[in-house]
Amino acid sequence: MAPLTQSLLLGVGVAGYLECDAILHLAEGHPSAQPGFQLAVDVSDGRVASADLRVGLMHRGSEKLFEARDYRQLMMLANRHDWLSPFSSELVIALAVEAATGIAPPERATWLRTLLAEANRVAAAFAFLAAAAPQPGQRRLLQDGRERLLVLQERLTGARVHPMFTRIGGVAAPWDRADVSHAAGVSAGLADAAEGAVEVAEALSERLAGLAVLTREQAVDLGASGSVARASGLDWDLRRDDPYAAYSELGDLLVVPVERAGDAAARYRVLAAQIPVSLALMGACTDRLHALGDGPVDVLLPKSVRVPEGTGYAWVEGPLGITGCLLVSTGERTPWRLKVRSASFGNAQAMVPALVGVPQDRLADALMSFTFVVGDIDR
Repeated sequence: MAPLTQSLLLGVGVAGYLECDAILHLAEGHPSAQPGFQLAVDVSDGRVASADLRVGLMHRGSEKLFEARDYRQLMMLANRHDWLSPFSSELVIALAVEAATGIAPPERATWLRTLLAEANRVAAAFAFLAAAAPQPGQRRLLQDGRERLLVLQERLTGARVHPMFTRIGGVAAPWDRADVSHAAGVSAGLADAAEGAVEVAEALSERLAGLAVLTREQAVDLGASGSVARASGLDWDLRRDDPYAAYSELGDLLVVPVERAGDAAARYRVLAAQIPVSLALMGACTDRLHALGDGPVDVLLPKSVRVPEGTGYAWVEGPLGITGCLLVSTGERTPWRLKVRSASFGNAQAMVPALVGVPQDRLADALMSFTFVVGDIDR
């Protein structure tokens, strides 16, 4: 007799308040539960036979809003759809505009951008690992590490969540030597939290081994990137393979952790392994900024920025994976088209086949190992 198949509509986050068969509870504070989505699954013999991710509950049409703003106003929108990667989301827009206009930011601004991008990367990794940490002490250690980075961002940019610090041709304001020294102290002081992140990943490894396996072929076909793709054996990191900002000068420090298993345990191990690398990159950035001393951090722009007619593309290795920006201009003050390639969309798309075969009572564990933010999908 064939096993009975049951169809269920699961609500995650605030989607649990909508009509659904059950609520899928993720760990408190897990980024993927904010604000929410639905997951339709067919369960056969206690295991997932098929899955369908249903998103769009908070769609805000940000890409069309981009096209109604002049180029200087884009940063305010850019850092809102992926609230774990706000600085990288700003940066990719600036890089696309600068490439199209031929604007070159000052060297000091380039190193400031790189430092903030790496701080953003570490903070995002701490958020996912803290939510999965099996012990309260481990959770507090990683949450404290993330908090220190958010406080640093607030001190250096003026905003805790939405920095709006990137400008076309540079950054919004210079940092004095005290600011650079403070950033160096914060990055050096996170060694314990980085070690704690590795311990969390190791503690999770036995329990999560073999769970929600994503093959390298699936990762490539479905557009996964970042730690999700590298955990499946895809050795690809834009910081190394297509350098931007200051990464071409940081190759000696830029170690890219790669795993082959493709399971939930491997995803956490890759996420944790990249934290010490990012901290070392932050230290190199502060050293260079000290050596550069005072100087300009932006270029003088005309009152109205216009991008020459044409099509261009820029991409960065954000905290969750690759973020890209397709910019089409007709020579006006606003983009004719600005299309975002979000890291979260590809990672969530790749998650769906990996859920097949997962025991129903372990769906939350499987889902939590994929790095995505719903706002980045529902942009």
